[in-house]
Amino acid sequence: MKIHNTRGGRIFDAANYVFLALIGIITLLPFVYVFAGSFASEAEITRRAFFVWPEQFSLASYEYIFSTQAFIRALVTTVLVTAVGTLIQLILTVTMAYPLAKRNLRGRQLILSLVVFAMVFSGGMIPTFLVVKDLGLLNTYWALILPAAINPFSLIIIKNFFQELPAELEESAKMDGATEVGILWRILLPLSKPVLATFALFYAVGIWNDFMSPLLYLSDNSKWTLQMYLRQVTAASDLLGTGNVDPAYVPPEQGIKFAVIVVATLPILIFYPFLQKHFAKGMLIGSVKG
Repeated sequence: MKIHNTRGGRIFDAANYVFLALIGIITLLPFVYVFAGSFASEAEITRRAFFVWPEQFSLASYEYIFSTQAFIRALVTTVLVTAVGTLIQLILTVTMAYPLAKRNLRGRQLILSLVVFAMVFSGGMIPTFLVVKDLGLLNTYWALILPAAINPFSLIIIKNFFQELPAELEESAKMDGATEVGILWRILLPLSKPVLATFALFYAVGIWNDFMSPLLYLSDNSKWTLQMYLRQVTAASDLLGTGNVDPAYVPPEQGIKFAVIVVATLPILIFYPFLQKHFAKGMLIGSVKG
C-alpha cells in the first residue's frame, strides 16, 4: 500500500502542505508590505507598523520617481546593460561550449580543467579591479558586462547539453555541406531553447541585481544603474536621523523608497512566468553527463 493512501500518510501530506504554505506566506509578506506601502501615504506608513492593503491609494511616490531624471536614466541604463550583457554572455558561452563539446578537440581536457578551476577559485576583488583598470574599462558600461562574460557553471551545463545531442545530426548536416557555424546556428541552437532560456534568465537576473560592479567601477553618477540609485535613496533615508546630512537636503520619503524597490523588482517577476516552462527542463538538461 502506498504511504499517501494510509492515514499516517495523509496526515503527513496535510501537515507538509500547511507547513509549505506558511513558509510561502512568510516569504511573500515583506514584498506585499513594500508593494502596499508604495501606494500608501507617508502618514499611513508612519502610523501603521504593517499592512497589506493601504487605506487610501496614492500614486504620489510613483509620480515622483518617474518625474526625476536620475531615476529614468538609471532605469534605462539598467535595461540596456541587462539586455546587451545577457546577449553577450549567451553568445560567448555558447561559442565556447560548442567546440568543447567535441571530444576530439585538441587540448580539450586542459581547457575544461581550467574552466573547473575558475569555477572553484576566483582572482578576488582587488585583482579583478586592477585588470578592469588596466584595460581602460573603468567608468564604462563594459566594466559591468565583460568581467562576468562567461560563467563556468553555465558553460559546463551547456557543453554537456551539446554532447548529449545525437551525433547523427551533425554528420548529416556535414554531408549536406553545412559548416560548423551553420550546424550551430541552424540545428543546435533551435534544439537548445530550454537551456538557453534558463541561463538567459540567470544572466539577466544577475546583471539586473548587480550592485557591487557599479559600486566598484562607476564613479560617474550619471552612469549609475537602478541598484545604485536604490542604494542612494535608501542611504539618504537612513541618514535622516544621524545628523550627517545637509540640513537643507530633503531626503526621500519612505513611500518613495518602497516605490523604487517595487520598480527594481517587478520586471524580473514579470518575465519569469514566460520562461518558467523552460526553467525546470533547462536545469536538468545537460546536468547529468560530464
